[in-house]
Amino acid sequence: MLTLHHLEKSRSHRVLWMLEELGVEYELKHYTRNPETMRADPALKKVHPLGKSPVITVDDRVLYESGAILEYLVEEHGEGRFRPQGTEAELRHRALMHFAEATVMPSLLVRLVFDRVRSAPLPFFVKPIARKIADQVDATFTQPEIDQNLDFLESLLTDDYFVGDELTAADVQLSYPVEAALHRGRVSTSAHPNLRAWMKRVEARPAYARAIELGGPTMP
Repeated sequence: MLTLHHLEKSRSHRVLWMLEELGVEYELKHYTRNPETMRADPALKKVHPLGKSPVITVDDRVLYESGAILEYLVEEHGEGRFRPQGTEAELRHRALMHFAEATVMPSLLVRLVFDRVRSAPLPFFVKPIARKIADQVDATFTQPEIDQNLDFLESLLTDDYFVGDELTAADVQLSYPVEAALHRGRVSTSAHPNLRAWMKRVEARPAYARAIELGGPTMP
């Protein structure tokens, strides 16, 4: 039996969405976040020592990391769908599966950390210094990285999806960082029209909507 250990408002949504696209039979176990620290329920550590999500269990096996889980699900249950094979598209697909977490997510996580620094309950004489450091990191690293990554992804969207006219696991993998970047990236709402149109197509998919209904919203 396949079980998804789903943490609310997390990257776990991608796995839930993929399961719905595949029509796989699975069990869904919900976990909440600590409202103060936003850390995952400690019960997740009983599933995997890191206590993070997404994690799936298949009988007595434990699989972790979004990209690895998506690849496993498509290989086991895709029946040739959601993964191009034997073409240039396969190479793009493989690169984008890694690009989502290795390149796009780090700058978004840095942004999240420094946004929390800005709002942290610090002594009044420390706050201006902390904010100045956060602003400097944003100006010299975070924002340029976010802009560059979004511009690159925008340039790839010459079709409905990132690897042609059909949804692939790469679209699923990219959905979380792209949504986070468009919502938190401090980019103009008129910028990146291809990405915004792609996001609307993604959100309109019945399987995506079912994943939201079952697992809740993707963003904190």
